[in-house]
Amino acid sequence: MVDTIFALATAAGRAAVAVVRVSGPETVSVVEALTGGRPKARTAALRTLRHGGADLDEALVLRFEGPASYTGEDSVEFHVHGGRAVVEALMVALSELGLRLAEPGEFTRRAFENGKLDLAQAEGVADLIDAETEAQRRQALGQVGGALSQRYDRWRDLLIQSLAMLEAAVDFPDEDLPEEVAERARPGLRILSAELDAALADVSRGRRVRDGFRIALVGAPNAGKSTLLNALVERDAAIVTDTPGTTRDVIEAPLVLGGYKVLIADTAGLRETADAIEAEGVRRARAWAEEADLRLWVIDGFHVKHTVKLEEAVRPGDWLVLNKTDIADAAALDEATARWAGEGLKVVRLSARSADALAEVREALSIYVAEVLSGADFPAATRLRHAERLVEAQGYVRRALSDVGLEVELAAEDVRLAARALEKITGRVDPEDVLGRVFSTFCIGK
Repeated sequence: MVDTIFALATAAGRAAVAVVRVSGPETVSVVEALTGGRPKARTAALRTLRHGGADLDEALVLRFEGPASYTGEDSVEFHVHGGRAVVEALMVALSELGLRLAEPGEFTRRAFENGKLDLAQAEGVADLIDAETEAQRRQALGQVGGALSQRYDRWRDLLIQSLAMLEAAVDFPDEDLPEEVAERARPGLRILSAELDAALADVSRGRRVRDGFRIALVGAPNAGKSTLLNALVERDAAIVTDTPGTTRDVIEAPLVLGGYKVLIADTAGLRETADAIEAEGVRRARAWAEEADLRLWVIDGFHVKHTVKLEEAVRPGDWLVLNKTDIADAAALDEATARWAGEGLKVVRLSARSADALAEVREALSIYVAEVLSGADFPAATRLRHAERLVEAQGYVRRALSDVGLEVELAAEDVRLAARALEKITGRVDPEDVLGRVFSTFCIGK
């Protein structure tokens, strides 16, 4: 028999109101035991909660009858006063009535298992709870609404149509079927392969919105990286001194640019050093910069002619920030700007002492991040597991295309495997350990 579960759905600690949720087959009996009656479903009712002969609190009781509930089961919400003693008394009473404290994400897992949500939508619920920026909220809400699932459903339909042609050729070779019936599977598979290619080319966008766009500040010691970091995050996140090598580890700081979450990192100055600690900092700086979505090479404009060599380090799309322009030689700055702009770098001039210049850099970064992370289509992947299944499905689709004219049976099997890879994202078929990993990331009470 399915357990009836309960959990605090609001944040722990002192508050005006706390919400305790219950879901499962014993919900109605629990409501009757605590309120002495059965409030009308889907209507807020003010009731005195009693247990063990004592009043617990006056509460608003919201009862939902399955399957018309979040979990698909009979459920109830008790809206009580948010004092710790009140919440604790209600939780003890529910436990004594035979209910079990819910595990992380168990309410949403039951919604998934009862067909109220698919797995991608359930992940969207978790992302919506964790959303810190407007962009994260929009993406999570779209995923809860089925925007991600709809893309996969369309691809699944293409696979089913192609599979029908292939299975007809395999199962009814002697029937009066159109010639080359198996070849009729090819156009749909080609369309799907092209769309999967486009999705994979854009595969990191959704995860960047969810986890944060990574910007690395790199360059030689004393170029002004730490000063720039502090100015962008508007606090003293990094120590600023005139001593070269002050920053010896990667200092990460979150901020919001253009409505998107960004993680910006100040890194150790790049130079040859015999100091073991500083050398490790340089190694970490290079590793973080290699994985960054955008790299800002901060250059001391006063020494622009004698700065670190960039030829082997930069890549197209990097930004070159010419700092300390208030004390630099204008002709040298012009020469450096022309040279590096020709190498595919965006060149920005900056004086960290100028509030206007810093505001311009921040605005330029905001525009850039918004352009990179916005898109006409809902992203095809918002988590690593989505991207992995897309790669898997594309491999099977490509193999099916090569097998259509040779081994129809093998092509049909590849199409089935591609469909199964996509179905794992929405949860139509998914092993138990995957479900466990997904829902274990939820908070208690959701």
